[in-house]
Amino acid sequence: MPKLSDTMVEGVVAEWHKKVGDEVSAGELLAEIETDKATMEFESFYDGVLLHIGVDKGAAAPVNDILAVIGDKGEDVKKLIAEEAKSAPEKVAEEPKKEAAAPAPVAAPVAAKAAPVAAAPVVKVASPAPPASNGKVIASPLARRLAEERGINLAFIQGSGEGGRIIKRDIDNYQGGTSSFVGVESFSEEPVSQMRKAISRALGGSKFTAPHFYLTIELDMDNAMAARKSINNSIAPAKVSFNDLIVKASAASLKKHPKVNSSWLEDRIRYNDHVHVGVAVAVDEGLLVPVVKFTDGKSLTQIGSEVKDYAGRARAKKLQPDEMEGSTFTISNLGMFGIEEFTAIINPPNSCILAVGGIVEKPVVKNGQIVIGNTMKLTLSCDHRVVDGAVGSAFLKTLKEYIENPIVFLGAQSI
Repeated sequence: MPKLSDTMVEGVVAEWHKKVGDEVSAGELLAEIETDKATMEFESFYDGVLLHIGVDKGAAAPVNDILAVIGDKGEDVKKLIAEEAKSAPEKVAEEPKKEAAAPAPVAAPVAAKAAPVAAAPVVKVASPAPPASNGKVIASPLARRLAEERGINLAFIQGSGEGGRIIKRDIDNYQGGTSSFVGVESFSEEPVSQMRKAISRALGGSKFTAPHFYLTIELDMDNAMAARKSINNSIAPAKVSFNDLIVKASAASLKKHPKVNSSWLEDRIRYNDHVHVGVAVAVDEGLLVPVVKFTDGKSLTQIGSEVKDYAGRARAKKLQPDEMEGSTFTISNLGMFGIEEFTAIINPPNSCILAVGGIVEKPVVKNGQIVIGNTMKLTLSCDHRVVDGAVGSAFLKTLKEYIENPIVFLGAQSI
């Protein structure tokens, strides 16, 4: 099993492109391997015949375990495989398992869901209980008392006790009426994907290691809405979104506040001169964070084009690991889902992440008058080991000024 990313500790075979007995040439596509960051094509290093497949499709194996054996046609590899299996316990003893570094959130295929597992019915309300030989309904004294207190006609309850006897459980489960209803407990389970494991390691480590604090600010979006409309109608070579505007304004703000564009490295703090903004993208299996490199030097349309391309390839599981590495700041936007405000977990090794809510039309006060306005809330999550409240607040103040007055930081070359 090849090590296809710096944080990969195991891989899942997503697809085999060869079967045992097929001829294989060096450089020919052999399999697709799901890592903690992406599904990647794996090419053969050798010429020969595929003699043995060590990891079935959908199965996982640690790095350096036998993935396949390629050799001469008819060659017996049973002894080789047996020796490898025999030496596996020794390898575990000699090489203690190392904890992988926490990666950024990345994607991987989700395994097929298991069929729902049905349990025994938990509620029964059926036809009237069978009467005793003397014409009376059989019920325990406690069941009769509870039925009387609750105004329940015992004739409409199917007893679950011995011989159809109505007991307390039947009274508690009675739903009323004369129709039948059977409730069934069911559930489905699926294996944890490589991406979800990576998210668990990265964000679990971030949340419980970095002391988070949160700063929220509300923006007047009227000018930004007007500016975007004007840009899209007359200036921009391609349509720009509010998210593109926020990414560009954040990059400009980071240049003014480099302490926010930083990383905690245990024994030192790194202040980045370059600005690489990670933009969270939701996919079916979870979350990806592709990185727009040198964001401050790119125009709105360049940023929009890159993010759109990343999002499309993310959903198709075609992003490469280097396209999801190196961020110095992250933005997560849930406004399109109708979320007005939320807090996000810092994406290590960044020291901050910006959570973007949706634009809301509501009454606001302008010039002493109540009018209808458009507002948006931003929440900055900060690692208190690196960024103090005053530093984070100053960054948000600049960002607010930029977004509320796009002309301040946008020139023709920025569009």
